[in-house]
Amino acid sequence: MSLNTEQGMDEAQERKHRLNMHRMKNALFQVLCEIKEKSALSQRNPPEDDPPDPQQLRLDRMLESEGVIGNDADAQLEGQLAATGDNTAEHGDYRAKLNQIRGIYHAELEKYNNACQEFTQHVQNLLREQSRTRPISQREIQRTITIISRRFNQIQLQLKQSTCEAVMILRSRFLDARRKRRNFSKQATEVLNEYFYSHLSNPYPSEEAKEELARKCGITVSQVSNWFGNKRIRYKKNIGKFQEEANLYAAKNAQAVCQTGANGSSMGYDTFDNS
Repeated sequence: MSLNTEQGMDEAQERKHRLNMHRMKNALFQVLCEIKEKSALSQRNPPEDDPPDPQQLRLDRMLESEGVIGNDADAQLEGQLAATGDNTAEHGDYRAKLNQIRGIYHAELEKYNNACQEFTQHVQNLLREQSRTRPISQREIQRTITIISRRFNQIQLQLKQSTCEAVMILRSRFLDARRKRRNFSKQATEVLNEYFYSHLSNPYPSEEAKEELARKCGITVSQVSNWFGNKRIRYKKNIGKFQEEANLYAAKNAQAVCQTGANGSSMGYDTFDNS
């Protein structure tokens, strides 16, 4: 703190002390009370309590539903991920990024709350100090605190809006990635189905076969593994439904064998290890 600042504070304290000790202080206070009483008659009292802000409530519900706030935020997040029907590595990435957003939100919210409390306490102390010189009721102090709270609520509203936007962007990217992962091309689906039904007795491609399928389909080995895992589950759950599809691919295989039998080739899967 600079010397000039210290001198200014000392002078202010000295003037305050002189005012409090002045023999006319009580008379001055009484005059100010009369003036205030007259002016209060011509003023309408504003409503003391503000109704809940619908926008704040809407943002709170959105943040809670996305697992950012609330006591069961983690359970809410796990429920959302489970509802997608997947169990992939993207879940871990989504969870990590959402936790990062959640951490930033709560850190900024803590700063906001601390700043609001500090400023409110400062104003309260200032008004109580001034009430020794001029008439200030507890109701007026509370009204001033309400006004301060409104101002800070606007900052909180902006924080919640930006957090909701960040979550929506993350969710959009996550869903886009899922669509890209699921929506294989028709050609890729044909290749995968042909391998599945031609190895129906043991539809578990080796790592070498997965790599070759991934290369032919233009997808990753992980996507190939996921596709076969999901396909085996669906097939076991409804064998009758997929039997027609199996017969179709068996007929295609037989036709291909007949066409290429003279050359001693099969389906072009000689490189796959049927294990």
